[in-house]
Amino acid sequence: MGDCLAVMYTMTTYGTWLRGDERGWVDDGVTQPPSPVLENVDRHRMKHDPFRFQDDQLFDVGTMIGRSLIDRLHQRIMALTVQRWHAHFVVIASDASPAMIVKCAKDAVRWGLRPGRPIWTDGYDKRFCYDEKAVGARIEYVQRHNLELGWPARPWSYIEVPAF
Repeated sequence: MGDCLAVMYTMTTYGTWLRGDERGWVDDGVTQPPSPVLENVDRHRMKHDPFRFQDDQLFDVGTMIGRSLIDRLHQRIMALTVQRWHAHFVVIASDASPAMIVKCAKDAVRWGLRPGRPIWTDGYDKRFCYDEKAVGARIEYVQRHNLELGWPARPWSYIEVPAF
């Protein structure tokens, strides 16, 4: 990944952020404006109701993601949060491809929960961090989500403090 120091990933749960969403949406890395017509088309194509984690699952889902990334891909996790409809995590740049990292994280939760229906959207977002300031900003962003839940900034013991 060249001079990349870290990457922040965002994964959303099934049906919770459709194309055309009023919050905006991303297509091929470009933020698009809301489009109620497009959102309605996607909503009618859904085969299941939107998926959201229950509050009592959030910590366990984070454990599944973290343990899998560390054990299977030897990732170094600098920040992680799991919310009802999405998850963010920041990992130190490595040789593992973004697609492999996200697949590992999503598969761990699918296997751990075994809901018998889709949990995640097909895609994901990735933000490359090329300097310490960018890494710090992404970590702070993720940690803020945990604090808003009333949790510590680093609720899992495997989360590392960056040593840049």
